[in-house]
Amino acid sequence: AEKVEKDNIVEKAEAAGGYLNFFVNKEEFIKQVINQVIQQGDKYGSSDEGEGKTVLVEFSSPNIAKPFHIGHLVNTITGNAIEKIFKHLGYNTVKLNHIGDYGTQFGKLISAYKRWGNDEVIEKDPINELMNIYVKFHEEAEKDPSLEDEGRYYFKKLEEGDPEAVALWEKFRELSLKEFKKLYDDFNIEFDSYAGESFYTDKMPEVIDILREKNLLKESSGAQIVDLEQFNLPPCIILKSDGATIYATRDLAAAIYRKRTYDFYKCLYVVGNTQALHFKQVFSVLKLAGFDWADDCVHIGTSLVKFADRKLSTRKGDVIFAKEVVDEAVEKTLEIINTKNPNLENKEDVAKKVGMGAIIYTFLKNNMDKDIVFSWEDMLNFEGESGPYVMYSYVRGKSILRKAENIDINPDLSNLKTDDEFYLAKHLSLFKETVKQAAERYEPFVINRYVTELAKVYNKFYNTHPILTADKEVRDARLALTKAVTIVLATGLGLLGIQPPENM
Repeated sequence: AEKVEKDNIVEKAEAAGGYLNFFVNKEEFIKQVINQVIQQGDKYGSSDEGEGKTVLVEFSSPNIAKPFHIGHLVNTITGNAIEKIFKHLGYNTVKLNHIGDYGTQFGKLISAYKRWGNDEVIEKDPINELMNIYVKFHEEAEKDPSLEDEGRYYFKKLEEGDPEAVALWEKFRELSLKEFKKLYDDFNIEFDSYAGESFYTDKMPEVIDILREKNLLKESSGAQIVDLEQFNLPPCIILKSDGATIYATRDLAAAIYRKRTYDFYKCLYVVGNTQALHFKQVFSVLKLAGFDWADDCVHIGTSLVKFADRKLSTRKGDVIFAKEVVDEAVEKTLEIINTKNPNLENKEDVAKKVGMGAIIYTFLKNNMDKDIVFSWEDMLNFEGESGPYVMYSYVRGKSILRKAENIDINPDLSNLKTDDEFYLAKHLSLFKETVKQAAERYEPFVINRYVTELAKVYNKFYNTHPILTADKEVRDARLALTKAVTIVLATGLGLLGIQPPENM
């Protein structure tokens, strides 16, 4: 114990029963933590561990001409948070949206459009209208099976590059992306690439050649497969019996293209847990083909959403559309504001931030092997463990700072002497480790839990200790502590994709 060099924070070290106990100089510790947070601002908790390394995050990936459903929203919110966490640690990040924009369904959609499409109606509500004519195609095809042949005919035309078929496909893609981008804008998400399934179509023959060269392709019931028995996995189908490629082939082509293009350190696929087997197969095929970097490809399986109250009115049975959830969250938040604080300025803007923040918080509340339980009551509760509760704690701190004119910029932090103040500083000091842990585990909920705990600790402090009415020395020190808390709350919420309002 005598050999331990003293620094300002370690007061003393004592050997006891085979252990070494360190005693912290609380005053010095509090001072260092608060000064660090205030100096570094929103860079607090960041690091350069990822310098020179590229992390790709594939997320969202909705299907063209189909509504953006709640599962896509979970992937979108989770992927966005994971990207922000890696960026905070100094990685160069690339956000990929692997759009579902190819397949035989587009032949059917072209056929449906040529029969029943009305441009004026489609322009107004593209996704629902395209969905409607697509559903109509299936209903009619049951009565007249020759429609299926017509669908196949148009898909063949599309594959052959027929100008009319390609122009219609591009139109459907553009209209859909325009709609999706409205939702992305609401969540402040910008993708670096929308290269979807169609982008990799011409890159698939090379994959088949590579697998042939390595003698990995085997025939099974007319299809071409890769046997994955050594990985205890079912075989991976590469070509169907009619010679058509399937998802796996496309994902193999995408992985190889991405490695060549970005030379990634990690390629993360944020996709529902239901796809776990598919990705195990794809990564195993890459390994068999001699691509060692297959180990750097990671599937991050997102949770299913279960509805506690099941009161979401949807037009299409069980499919729950993202837009409806977002609109309803904002609407319900506005109702709460109108009841609790009717004179609040920019009510609509606040309702949007709080409502959307509540959704993000709920989706990232637990680790991903648990279902997401969706209940309006819990989600918009300003008291319990919820997005509004954490945002309100931030707003509370900001409100105190606004009320305190002439803050002493150089407060004497040795006036922070209570256990609650030490505990707050201790919690602030854990932020950097928390961000690191969230990245290592690919789990944004680690940060969610952290900001919730920080909000609780700050609220306890706020309710127990006077701030603005304390003696000047204590007041100034507590204002500095409050400022540090608001910085870390805003940064932590920001990493989840939540932008808290300045007042509520």
